Amino acid sequence: MKYITATSDMAGAIHNVLQTTIQTIYPKYYPREVVDFFCRLHSKEHIADGISSGNMGVLVDEHIIMGTGCFDNNHITGVYVLPPYQKRGCGSHIMNFLENEISKKYDTAVLDASLPAACLYEHRGYKTVGHGIYELENEVKLVYEIMAKDLK
Repeated sequence: MKYITATSDMAGAIHNVLQTTIQTIYPKYYPREVVDFFCRLHSKEHIADGISSGNMGVLVDEHIIMGTGCFDNNHITGVYVLPPYQKRGCGSHIMNFLENEISKKYDTAVLDASLPAACLYEHRGYKTVGHGIYELENEVKLVYEIMAKDLK
């Protein structure tokens, strides 16, 4: 298992990781409007932007893309692992890489944690520093944790 920088030929597989994970896991925590919001957010255009930034990577094992991660400055903008590979250390492997890259320039990593991922981040030493609320259609609110970790 290794984490490598994403390339444009991986965009379809990354899109599959994002959409499959969101549609499988998020309905257990969020209403349909939130699930749909995340699916729209993680569009093919969004993935292309992440790849072109050079800050998006994929976790691969024997040519299978199991997960993906991305960061912007010191902000981890996404970590997704396909459901069959969850609870096997894949998310931790991705986070180790992202935190290492961020620590080269910053003392602190910041992320917006979805409800399904907040415990994973707490176990990695992240602390909640705020709460975010994003208002969606039908008066539905997306609630998330703003978390930070000292990397030094």
